[in-house]
Amino acid sequence: MNKIGIISPSEIAFRRFLPALQKSTGFQFVGVAIASKQEWYGECYTGIADETWQRIREGELKKAQSFVDNYGGEIFESYESLITDSKADCIYTPLPPALHYRWAKLGLESSKHVFIEKPSTPSLCDTSKLIDIARLKGLALHENYMFAYHNQLQFISDYVSSGEIGDVRLYRIFFGFPMRQLNDFRYNKALGGGALLDCGGYTLKYASILLGDTAKLDYAKSNYTDRFKVDLYGSAALSNDKGITVQVAFGMDNNYKCELEVWGSKGCFYTNRVLTAPDGFVPEAIIRKGNEEKKIVLPADDTFSKSIQVFKECIISNQKREEEYQPILRQATLVDEFITKSI
Repeated sequence: MNKIGIISPSEIAFRRFLPALQKSTGFQFVGVAIASKQEWYGECYTGIADETWQRIREGELKKAQSFVDNYGGEIFESYESLITDSKADCIYTPLPPALHYRWAKLGLESSKHVFIEKPSTPSLCDTSKLIDIARLKGLALHENYMFAYHNQLQFISDYVSSGEIGDVRLYRIFFGFPMRQLNDFRYNKALGGGALLDCGGYTLKYASILLGDTAKLDYAKSNYTDRFKVDLYGSAALSNDKGITVQVAFGMDNNYKCELEVWGSKGCFYTNRVLTAPDGFVPEAIIRKGNEEKKIVLPADDTFSKSIQVFKECIISNQKREEEYQPILRQATLVDEFITKSI
Protein backbone atom coordinates (compact mmCIF):
# COMPACT_ATOMS: atom_id res chain seq x y z
CA MET A 1 0.00 0.00 0.00
CA ASN A 2 1.40 3.39 -1.04
CA LYS A 3 0.96 6.04 1.64
CA ILE A 4 0.41 9.49 0.15
CA GLY A 5 0.27 12.95 1.70
CA ILE A 6 -0.80 16.28 0.21
CA ILE A 7 1.27 19.45 0.29
CA SER A 8 -1.28 22.26 0.91
CA PRO A 9 -5.06 21.98 1.45
CA SER A 10 -5.86 23.26 -2.05
CA GLU A 11 -9.23 23.19 -3.77
CA ILE A 12 -8.19 20.75 -6.51
CA ALA A 13 -6.81 18.36 -3.91
CA PHE A 14 -10.11 18.34 -2.00
CA ARG A 15 -12.52 18.51 -4.94
CA ARG A 16 -10.77 16.29 -7.50
CA PHE A 17 -7.73 14.43 -6.18
CA LEU A 18 -9.10 12.84 -3.01
CA PRO A 19 -12.39 11.60 -4.56
CA ALA A 20 -10.32 10.04 -7.36
CA LEU A 21 -7.86 8.58 -4.85
CA GLN A 22 -10.74 6.87 -3.03
CA LYS A 23 -11.64 5.07 -6.25
CA SER A 24 -8.07 4.00 -6.87
CA THR A 25 -6.45 0.86 -5.51
CA GLY A 26 -3.09 0.74 -3.80
CA PHE A 27 -3.10 4.11 -2.00
CA GLN A 28 -3.75 5.28 1.55
CA PHE A 29 -4.22 8.98 2.34
CA VAL A 30 -2.10 9.81 5.41
CA GLY A 31 -2.69 13.53 5.72
CA VAL A 32 -2.36 17.09 4.48
CA ALA A 33 0.29 19.68 5.29
CA ILE A 34 -0.20 23.37 5.91
CA ALA A 35 2.70 25.77 5.45
CA SER A 36 4.78 27.02 8.35
CA LYS A 37 5.23 30.78 8.61
CA GLN A 38 8.65 30.59 6.96
CA GLU A 39 7.37 28.32 4.18
CA TRP A 40 4.48 30.71 3.49
CA TYR A 41 6.47 33.95 3.44
CA GLY A 42 10.00 32.82 2.65
CA GLU A 43 12.90 34.90 3.93
CA CYS A 44 10.57 37.80 4.80
CA TYR A 45 8.69 35.79 7.43
CA THR A 46 10.29 37.55 10.43
CA GLY A 47 8.78 40.88 9.42
CA ILE A 48 5.19 39.64 9.36
CA ALA A 49 2.92 40.60 12.25
CA ASP A 50 1.84 37.68 14.41
CA GLU A 51 -1.87 38.54 14.06
CA THR A 52 -1.59 38.57 10.26
CA TRP A 53 0.03 35.17 10.21
CA GLN A 54 -2.44 33.82 12.75
CA ARG A 55 -5.39 34.72 10.48
CA ILE A 56 -3.74 32.95 7.53
CA ARG A 57 -2.83 29.91 9.61
CA GLU A 58 -6.35 29.59 11.00
CA GLY A 59 -7.75 29.69 7.46
CA GLU A 60 -5.33 26.98 6.31
CA LEU A 61 -6.09 24.86 9.36
CA LYS A 62 -9.81 25.14 8.71
CA LYS A 63 -9.35 23.91 5.14
CA ALA A 64 -7.04 21.13 6.27
CA GLN A 65 -9.53 20.02 8.92
CA SER A 66 -12.16 19.49 6.21
CA PHE A 67 -9.71 17.09 4.51
CA VAL A 68 -9.33 15.08 7.71
CA ASP A 69 -13.04 15.15 8.52
CA ASN A 70 -13.96 13.82 5.09
CA TYR A 71 -11.03 11.57 4.19
CA GLY A 72 -9.12 10.76 7.39
CA GLY A 73 -5.40 11.20 7.88
CA GLU A 74 -3.85 13.95 9.95
CA ILE A 75 -2.72 17.57 9.66
CA PHE A 76 1.01 18.21 9.38
CA GLU A 77 2.18 21.60 10.67
CA SER A 78 4.60 22.23 7.79
CA TYR A 79 5.28 20.99 4.27
CA GLU A 80 8.73 19.77 5.29
CA SER A 81 7.39 17.79 8.25
CA LEU A 82 5.12 15.79 5.92
CA ILE A 83 7.75 15.29 3.24
CA THR A 84 10.36 13.99 5.69
CA ASP A 85 7.95 11.86 7.76
CA SER A 86 8.09 8.09 7.29
CA LYS A 87 4.29 8.00 7.41
CA ALA A 88 4.28 9.02 3.72
CA ASP A 89 6.17 7.44 0.85
CA CYS A 90 4.45 9.57 -1.84
CA ILE A 91 3.48 13.23 -2.01
CA TYR A 92 0.96 15.12 -4.12
CA THR A 93 1.96 18.71 -4.90
CA PRO A 94 -0.94 20.97 -6.02
CA LEU A 95 0.89 24.23 -5.27
CA PRO A 96 1.29 27.18 -7.69
CA PRO A 97 3.87 26.36 -10.40
CA ALA A 98 6.72 28.48 -9.00
CA LEU A 99 6.67 26.39 -5.81
CA HIS A 100 6.75 22.99 -7.50
CA TYR A 101 10.50 22.64 -7.89
CA ARG A 102 11.40 23.34 -4.25
CA TRP A 103 8.98 20.87 -2.74
CA ALA A 104 9.19 18.20 -5.43
CA LYS A 105 12.97 18.30 -5.12
CA LEU A 106 12.79 17.89 -1.35
CA GLY A 107 10.32 15.06 -1.82
CA LEU A 108 12.58 13.21 -4.25
CA GLU A 109 15.65 13.83 -2.10
CA SER A 110 13.66 12.38 0.82
CA SER A 111 13.01 9.26 -1.31
CA LYS A 112 9.33 10.05 -1.90
CA HIS A 113 7.52 9.40 -5.16
CA VAL A 114 6.07 12.70 -6.46
CA PHE A 115 2.70 13.31 -8.14
CA ILE A 116 2.88 16.89 -9.33
CA GLU A 117 0.26 19.17 -10.81
CA LYS A 118 0.97 20.64 -14.22
CA PRO A 119 3.27 22.23 -15.16
CA SER A 120 6.04 20.22 -13.53
CA THR A 121 7.95 23.50 -13.09
CA PRO A 122 8.05 26.80 -15.04
CA SER A 123 11.64 26.00 -16.11
CA LEU A 124 13.11 23.38 -18.45
CA CYS A 125 16.29 23.43 -16.37
CA ASP A 126 14.41 22.75 -13.10
CA THR A 127 12.24 20.05 -14.66
CA SER A 128 15.35 18.35 -16.04
CA LYS A 129 16.91 18.41 -12.56
CA LEU A 130 13.83 16.78 -11.03
CA ILE A 131 13.89 14.03 -13.65
CA ASP A 132 17.61 13.45 -13.01
CA ILE A 133 17.02 13.07 -9.27
CA ALA A 134 14.02 10.79 -9.79
CA ARG A 135 15.95 8.60 -12.23
CA LEU A 136 19.00 8.41 -9.95
CA LYS A 137 16.91 7.38 -6.94
CA GLY A 138 14.49 5.11 -8.82
CA LEU A 139 11.44 7.23 -8.00
CA ALA A 140 8.22 8.10 -9.82
CA LEU A 141 7.73 11.66 -11.04
CA HIS A 142 4.30 12.09 -12.60
CA GLU A 143 2.93 15.31 -14.15
CA ASN A 144 -0.86 15.54 -13.94
CA TYR A 145 -2.01 16.44 -17.45
CA MET A 146 -4.90 14.08 -16.84
CA PHE A 147 -6.85 14.89 -20.03
CA ALA A 148 -4.23 12.86 -21.92
CA TYR A 149 -5.76 9.66 -20.50
CA HIS A 150 -9.34 10.35 -21.59
CA ASN A 151 -10.92 7.70 -23.81
CA GLN A 152 -12.17 10.38 -26.19
CA LEU A 153 -8.62 11.09 -27.37
CA GLN A 154 -8.19 7.53 -28.60
CA PHE A 155 -11.67 7.65 -30.15
CA ILE A 156 -10.77 10.85 -32.01
CA SER A 157 -7.47 9.37 -33.19
CA ASP A 158 -9.18 6.21 -34.45
CA TYR A 159 -11.91 8.20 -36.18
CA VAL A 160 -9.43 10.44 -37.98
CA SER A 161 -7.30 7.42 -38.94
CA SER A 162 -10.36 5.69 -40.41
CA GLY A 163 -10.36 8.19 -43.28
CA GLU A 164 -13.94 9.35 -42.67
CA ILE A 165 -12.91 12.99 -43.10
CA GLY A 166 -10.10 12.26 -45.54
CA ASP A 167 -6.50 13.33 -45.11
CA VAL A 168 -5.81 15.77 -42.29
CA ARG A 169 -5.03 19.28 -43.53
CA LEU A 170 -4.95 21.01 -40.14
CA TYR A 171 -5.62 20.59 -36.41
CA ARG A 172 -6.75 23.51 -34.27
CA ILE A 173 -6.86 23.47 -30.47
CA PHE A 174 -8.44 26.27 -28.40
CA PHE A 175 -8.47 26.63 -24.62
CA GLY A 176 -9.41 29.81 -22.80
CA PHE A 177 -11.61 31.05 -19.99
CA PRO A 178 -12.88 34.36 -18.53
CA MET A 179 -10.92 36.45 -16.03
CA ARG A 180 -10.85 34.90 -12.57
CA GLN A 181 -10.48 36.68 -9.23
CA LEU A 182 -7.49 39.01 -9.18
CA ASN A 183 -5.87 37.15 -6.26
CA ASP A 184 -5.74 33.95 -8.35
CA PHE A 185 -2.12 32.75 -8.65
CA ARG A 186 -2.49 32.64 -12.45
CA TYR A 187 -2.14 36.44 -12.54
CA ASN A 188 0.87 36.52 -10.22
CA LYS A 189 4.27 36.31 -11.92
CA ALA A 190 6.08 35.40 -8.69
CA LEU A 191 3.92 32.30 -8.31
CA GLY A 192 4.47 31.10 -11.86
CA GLY A 193 1.35 32.67 -13.33
CA GLY A 194 0.60 33.36 -16.97
CA ALA A 195 -1.58 31.88 -19.68
CA LEU A 196 1.21 29.82 -21.25
CA LEU A 197 1.95 27.89 -18.06
CA ASP A 198 -1.75 27.32 -17.40
CA CYS A 199 -4.18 26.89 -20.29
CA GLY A 200 -1.42 27.17 -22.89
CA GLY A 201 0.30 24.11 -21.48
CA TYR A 202 -2.78 22.01 -22.24
CA THR A 203 -2.79 23.02 -25.88
CA LEU A 204 0.93 22.33 -26.32
CA LYS A 205 0.55 18.96 -24.59
CA TYR A 206 -2.26 17.87 -26.89
CA ALA A 207 -0.41 19.18 -29.93
CA SER A 208 2.63 17.08 -29.01
CA ILE A 209 0.38 14.02 -28.60
CA LEU A 210 -1.11 14.58 -32.06
CA LEU A 211 2.25 15.24 -33.72
CA GLY A 212 4.42 12.68 -31.95
CA ASP A 213 8.09 12.78 -31.06
CA THR A 214 9.07 14.99 -34.02
CA ALA A 215 6.81 17.86 -32.95
CA LYS A 216 8.49 21.24 -33.31
CA LEU A 217 7.39 24.79 -32.67
CA ASP A 218 7.22 26.93 -35.82
CA TYR A 219 5.66 30.10 -34.40
CA ALA A 220 4.82 31.41 -30.93
CA LYS A 221 3.29 34.62 -29.62
CA SER A 222 2.51 35.71 -26.06
CA ASN A 223 0.25 38.71 -25.50
CA TYR A 224 0.26 41.09 -22.53
CA THR A 225 -1.76 44.04 -21.26
CA ASP A 226 -0.69 46.94 -19.05
CA ARG A 227 -2.77 45.55 -16.19
CA PHE A 228 -0.70 42.43 -15.48
CA LYS A 229 2.94 41.36 -15.58
CA VAL A 230 2.03 37.93 -16.94
CA ASP A 231 0.89 36.88 -20.42
CA LEU A 232 -2.90 36.80 -20.74
CA TYR A 233 -3.27 35.01 -24.07
CA GLY A 234 -1.20 33.53 -26.84
CA SER A 235 -1.00 31.39 -29.95
CA ALA A 236 1.39 29.06 -31.76
CA ALA A 237 1.82 26.71 -34.69
CA LEU A 238 3.54 23.34 -34.46
CA SER A 239 4.37 20.70 -37.07
CA ASN A 240 6.09 17.33 -37.45
CA ASP A 241 8.26 15.54 -39.98
CA LYS A 242 5.14 14.35 -41.84
CA GLY A 243 4.07 17.92 -42.56
CA ILE A 244 1.06 17.84 -40.22
CA THR A 245 0.32 21.21 -38.61
CA VAL A 246 -1.42 22.05 -35.33
CA GLN A 247 -2.47 25.61 -34.53
CA VAL A 248 -3.15 26.44 -30.87
CA ALA A 249 -4.66 29.47 -29.15
CA PHE A 250 -5.24 30.04 -25.43
CA GLY A 251 -6.04 32.72 -22.90
CA MET A 252 -7.23 33.49 -19.38
CA ASP A 253 -9.16 36.67 -20.15
CA ASN A 254 -11.21 35.12 -22.94
CA ASN A 255 -14.66 33.84 -23.69
CA TYR A 256 -14.69 30.15 -22.75
CA LYS A 257 -13.42 27.71 -25.35
CA CYS A 258 -12.09 24.18 -25.00
CA GLU A 259 -12.28 22.85 -28.53
CA LEU A 260 -10.61 20.67 -31.12
CA GLU A 261 -11.15 21.10 -34.85
CA VAL A 262 -9.79 18.64 -37.39
CA TRP A 263 -9.97 19.91 -40.97
CA GLY A 264 -9.77 17.08 -43.47
CA SER A 265 -9.86 16.78 -47.24
CA LYS A 266 -13.39 15.30 -47.11
CA GLY A 267 -14.87 16.76 -43.94
CA CYS A 268 -14.37 18.43 -40.57
CA PHE A 269 -14.50 17.09 -37.01
CA TYR A 270 -15.36 19.39 -34.07
CA THR A 271 -15.58 18.66 -30.36
CA ASN A 272 -15.56 20.60 -27.09
CA ARG A 273 -14.38 19.86 -23.53
CA VAL A 274 -11.51 17.95 -25.11
CA LEU A 275 -9.08 19.11 -22.41
CA THR A 276 -11.28 19.47 -19.33
CA ALA A 277 -13.99 16.78 -19.40
CA PRO A 278 -14.85 15.98 -15.75
CA ASP A 279 -15.64 12.55 -14.35
CA GLY A 280 -18.66 11.07 -16.15
CA PHE A 281 -19.11 13.93 -18.63
CA VAL A 282 -20.27 12.69 -22.03
CA PRO A 283 -18.49 14.64 -24.81
CA GLU A 284 -20.06 15.14 -28.22
CA ALA A 285 -18.58 15.76 -31.64
CA ILE A 286 -19.96 17.24 -34.85
CA ILE A 287 -18.98 15.85 -38.25
CA ARG A 288 -19.48 18.06 -41.29
CA LYS A 289 -19.16 16.86 -44.87
CA GLY A 290 -20.31 19.32 -47.49
CA ASN A 291 -23.84 20.35 -46.52
CA GLU A 292 -24.34 17.35 -44.23
CA GLU A 293 -23.86 17.45 -40.49
CA LYS A 294 -24.18 14.75 -37.86
CA LYS A 295 -23.56 14.54 -34.13
CA ILE A 296 -21.81 11.64 -32.43
CA VAL A 297 -21.37 10.81 -28.76
CA LEU A 298 -17.84 10.26 -27.47
CA PRO A 299 -16.95 8.08 -24.48
CA ALA A 300 -17.13 9.39 -20.91
CA ASP A 301 -14.21 8.76 -18.57
CA ASP A 302 -12.61 9.50 -15.19
CA THR A 303 -9.21 10.94 -16.05
CA PHE A 304 -8.05 11.84 -12.54
CA SER A 305 -8.43 8.23 -11.39
CA LYS A 306 -6.57 7.05 -14.49
CA SER A 307 -3.78 9.55 -13.87
CA ILE A 308 -3.39 8.24 -10.33
CA GLN A 309 -3.19 4.69 -11.67
CA VAL A 310 -0.42 5.74 -14.07
CA PHE A 311 1.41 7.15 -11.04
CA LYS A 312 0.99 3.78 -9.33
CA GLU A 313 2.42 1.99 -12.37
CA CYS A 314 5.41 4.35 -12.29
CA ILE A 315 6.02 3.48 -8.64
CA ILE A 316 6.02 -0.23 -9.46
CA SER A 317 7.85 -0.32 -12.78
CA ASN A 318 11.22 1.16 -13.73
CA GLN A 319 10.25 0.90 -17.41
CA LYS A 320 7.04 2.83 -16.79
CA ARG A 321 8.96 5.51 -14.91
CA GLU A 322 11.31 5.96 -17.86
CA GLU A 323 8.35 6.16 -20.24
CA GLU A 324 6.82 8.88 -18.07
CA TYR A 325 9.97 11.00 -17.80
CA GLN A 326 10.07 11.55 -21.57
CA PRO A 327 6.73 13.36 -22.08
CA ILE A 328 7.44 15.51 -19.01
CA LEU A 329 10.73 16.59 -20.54
CA ARG A 330 9.19 17.06 -23.99
CA GLN A 331 6.46 19.28 -22.54
CA ALA A 332 8.98 21.41 -20.64
CA THR A 333 11.06 21.71 -23.81
CA LEU A 334 8.09 22.94 -25.87
CA VAL A 335 7.20 25.53 -23.21
CA ASP A 336 10.82 26.68 -23.10
CA GLU A 337 10.91 26.99 -26.90
CA PHE A 338 7.64 28.92 -26.83
CA ILE A 339 9.09 31.42 -24.36
CA THR A 340 12.23 31.84 -26.50
CA LYS A 341 10.35 32.29 -29.77
CA SER A 342 7.78 34.70 -28.34
CA ILE A 343 10.34 37.18 -27.00
